[in-house]
Amino acid sequence: MDSPRVTLVDRGRVRADMGYVISGYSMASASAPNPDHEIGEFVVWAAVIETKNGTFLWDTGCPPNAETYWPEPLYDAFEAYNATDRSLESDLQTVGYRIEDIDAVVMSHLHLDHAGELSQFAGTETPIYVHEDELPFAHLSATTTAGSIAYLHADFTGAYNWQLVQGDTHTLAPGFKLLHLPGHTPGLLGAELSIDGGEALLIAGDEAYVEANYHDGAPLGPGLMWSQLHWQESRQRLREIERQTDAAVLYGHDLDVFERLAARFSM
Repeated sequence: MDSPRVTLVDRGRVRADMGYVISGYSMASASAPNPDHEIGEFVVWAAVIETKNGTFLWDTGCPPNAETYWPEPLYDAFEAYNATDRSLESDLQTVGYRIEDIDAVVMSHLHLDHAGELSQFAGTETPIYVHEDELPFAHLSATTTAGSIAYLHADFTGAYNWQLVQGDTHTLAPGFKLLHLPGHTPGLLGAELSIDGGEALLIAGDEAYVEANYHDGAPLGPGLMWSQLHWQESRQRLREIERQTDAAVLYGHDLDVFERLAARFSM
């Protein structure tokens, strides 16, 4: 296999106020002091990436017990309403894989909706790739009042075979390049993939929750942005790669785009 093969894995849905995802979406004004709020439906996904160097899992999604495991204010804001109906194991089986098929895991970042089933790999020798800026920030956030509230310590503590990704670019296999995209979090990872057949896929991940973040430059909403300056720089980097490669772009939680690209790329 000279080029990666990608299979996108549907990991369920989250409902949340659009104001979290697009800054100013329901902004009040003098003429509309009490604007209506819109609840959006967002996808949670993972991906299996087969390469010459092994089979990689991209993120793990929400845990089945999110409703009781996540802190109540977080679940109230980001309702993973069908998490109990699925698991990483069952969702992998739906697309023809088993957890035992996974040779390594790439964590785009360690927020609770991405690291929710990382525990499937605790106590194993499975390499877990994470950017060197993400792991300390996750620990800081989960154990102090600093940082972000979207990290749960139990998601990433334990016997893991961490592999720290350094710098802006890290090649995991031919045609599979990790990209450091700080902004949403300090250590957010995306990827540039050269797919069989000459197509290119650019994983923006949570750099852009939805298409409006990426194409229109609408920033993420409150609580979802570690650094807007870094976010803007990461977005420009992705857009330059897109211009050079004519890649399709996969966002972190855009349901319509996910369904379209799942049909296009998944084996």
